[in-house]
Parts: sequence; structure tokens; C-alpha cells
Amino acid sequence: MNRREFIKTTGLALAAAAVPGFAFAGGAKVNIKVGYLPITDHLLMIASEREQFKSVGIQPVKFSSWPEISEALKVGAIDAAFLLTPIGLTLRQKGVPVKVVLLGHRNGSAITVKNSSEINRIEDLKGKTIAVPSPFSTHNLLLRKVLTERHLDPNKDLKIIDMAPPEMVNALATGRIEGYIVAEPFGAQAEAQKVGKVLMLSKDIWHDHICCVLNVRESVIAKYPEAVQEMVAGFLRTASFIETSPVLAAKGSTKVLGQRPEIVERVLTSPRDRLSFQNLVPNKKDFAATQDYMIKFGVAKQKTDLAGYLDDRFARKAV
Repeated sequence: MNRREFIKTTGLALAAAAVPGFAFAGGAKVNIKVGYLPITDHLLMIASEREQFKSVGIQPVKFSSWPEISEALKVGAIDAAFLLTPIGLTLRQKGVPVKVVLLGHRNGSAITVKNSSEINRIEDLKGKTIAVPSPFSTHNLLLRKVLTERHLDPNKDLKIIDMAPPEMVNALATGRIEGYIVAEPFGAQAEAQKVGKVLMLSKDIWHDHICCVLNVRESVIAKYPEAVQEMVAGFLRTASFIETSPVLAAKGSTKVLGQRPEIVERVLTSPRDRLSFQNLVPNKKDFAATQDYMIKFGVAKQKTDLAGYLDDRFARKAV
């Protein structure tokens, strides 16, 4: 779905000029459209099913790629979105009026390679074609970080291409690529189908790294702070639920993610910290580290004013 198709199908032409959130009849609730991808990084979206909100209604809006969801948030067709940290930073740097109010998770990605004896270590990626979901992705930074640490030149020693996450497992199975790094459950899917194997989990490249974060349009925050507060609190309660009851969380994820529960359960339990929903209050240290890698690897030329971008008051109050 491109920008024009999205706006047409949702009836939100020219929505960028307006405050997207709106009150239901009687002013009982504020509806907030939250964009996400069907990946386990965005498992917090099950809050829309399990939480009983009083002043806010979360309307999930599913996308299949990062460019689509980014454009929808940019033009105001949605009110909020779980975005890759480098994408959110880039939008803010370009003047898009959004702020981060919550981390979506920590860890949660993997370098997955074809199921053969050809690739058994990072050094074996030399000469191979490896896919990332976007140049402006945490995954691109993670891949370049580990390659550099193993004395490989990301720009010369292998070919890094962009690919939509849902295409990656098939591309690996058919030999179009030799590997990829992306959010789960696509590593677990490749394992289950026996077409790929996990070479390295992202937690072992950058321990407890941030990846997807919840960006909310400033107009929504300014007009409906109580609704944003309740939404953030609900997401944090859901984070605790996922941590304490991963099997139940996996079973309850089908409607939102459309993934097989057993695959989601594998991501949440094998190993237990493969994907984490702890410590989700935004902090400058994590974002500053991400920006440093963006500059180092040529993803960005300028840094974003983090003081203006991060809004941790809702998460801190909820915690």
C-alpha cells in the first residue's frame, strides 16, 4: 500500500493538517490510530485486545513495510507508530512533529543464514548477499557493527540489500540471498521451516539494545495527554504480562500479529532474553548510542535534538 492508497482507503486525505485523534460521541474516549508491523517487536499491540481502557481507544493499523508506516505517520494518517529508532530520529530531524513516549522492546532480532555448512560464523558472510529491512534500521546498524568488529568492511566485503521483512524467508529458501538480519519472528520461521539457522542473536551483538519505539504526533500529545498517559500505562501492563506469561501472550497474539503462536512462543522463550519487554522508559543514553552508530556508518550526517524528541513523562508516571 502506497501513501495515496492508504489515505484513500482510510478516508484521511489531507489529514496531516488536522489533529488525528478524535473523541467518541459524548466525549467518553479518544481514538488513537497506532501503526505497527506484524512482528514480535510490536507484540505490545495486543494491549488493544486485552486492556480495558477508560479514556482511550487504541485502533491498530497494520502495515507491511517501514516506508509505508513512516509515510503514514509523517502525513498524519495515523496518530502514532512503533518505528525503528533510526527512522524515528530521521523523521524528527526532518521536522516531522513526533515524540517518543515509550520503547517497544529490547533485543528481538537475529542474523539468519541459509541452513548449510557454508556459513558458521560472522567471518563467513564475506562475499555473501545479506538483506536488511531498511538502511534506516537498527538491523543495518547491528550488522555493520558486528562486521566491523570482526574486521570486515560492510561496504566492500559483502553485499547489503534492502528487503521487506515478509519476503526474507522465501528469499533465503530460494537462494536469492544468503542471509538477513531482521526482527523476529522471521529468524524463528526460517528455523521452523528448516531453510535457515540463526547465526547470532542481536542481544549478543549489542546487549539490551533498543530497536522499535513508540512515536506519537505532538498534536495528539498536546490535546489528549490523559489519553496518551492511559495508552502508555496499558502498554506497560501488557509488557509485564508478556514477561510473566509468554505462552499466554503468544496464544493471544494471533489476531494482531497473524503469526503462528508456537513461533511467537519460541521467540519469547528460546532463550528467554531473545526478546525483552523490560526497562521500556526512554532514556537519552540509548538514543545517543544509536545516533553515534548512525553517524559512524553513514546513515545520518546530523544528530537530532534528543531533549526535544524524547518525552519520558508518561512512561515514568506509569512505572
